[in-house]
Amino acid sequence: MSEKAAASGVASQRVAEHLRNMILSGELAPGARIRQEDVAARLGASRLPVREALRILAAEGLAVLKSNTGAWVSKLDLNECEGIYKIRERVEPLALAESIPNLAPEDIARIERLQAEIEDNTDVDRFLRLDRELHLATYAGCHNRELTSMVHRFWNTTQHYRRAYARVIDSAGQQLINFEHRLIIEAVKRADAVDAERFLTGHIRRTRLELAKHPELFAEDEHD
Repeated sequence: MSEKAAASGVASQRVAEHLRNMILSGELAPGARIRQEDVAARLGASRLPVREALRILAAEGLAVLKSNTGAWVSKLDLNECEGIYKIRERVEPLALAESIPNLAPEDIARIERLQAEIEDNTDVDRFLRLDRELHLATYAGCHNRELTSMVHRFWNTTQHYRRAYARVIDSAGQQLINFEHRLIIEAVKRADAVDAERFLTGHIRRTRLELAKHPELFAEDEHD
């Protein structure tokens, strides 16, 4: 690889990381247009790494590219979100079962620390970061790259709706999330993949059913 190509690849990753953080944090909302010239000017980058960064984000499920029109932050309607959650109910328990035999004691200790931080936390944005980190940490031992790629993509595309939902959860709902997390973690500690899959399936399913009670969360943003 030439020096120029390597530099362009580094620039693309830098731009992609910047935009990824803006999308996952909610700074760029679903349906928001991503203007290449604005991104290039803000980051001091040329158009080429910006275009490549947008392709990276599209592959991750965070952006939608349309020929001759531009790029937008990915947006779901309620039916699409429910469909993804139904897939997650099948896919993520499999990733967890594949992961459990490969998790080391230090991995499990980290998962427990993350849950303790979640229980001590009251900030929605921090909860979202910790919750994502915890679940992905439980899948870290899964060596099936296609499966883990799918899991990450679904987490990316549903991030905004989890944030909106987290803002309407009451204290009882948060306690239930913690209880479900603890059931999953205890099953992981026992290396009981059957229980872990069962608890995780119920955890994801319950979130799907709760989201369906809030159709207003899917009507906030429109493409410009």
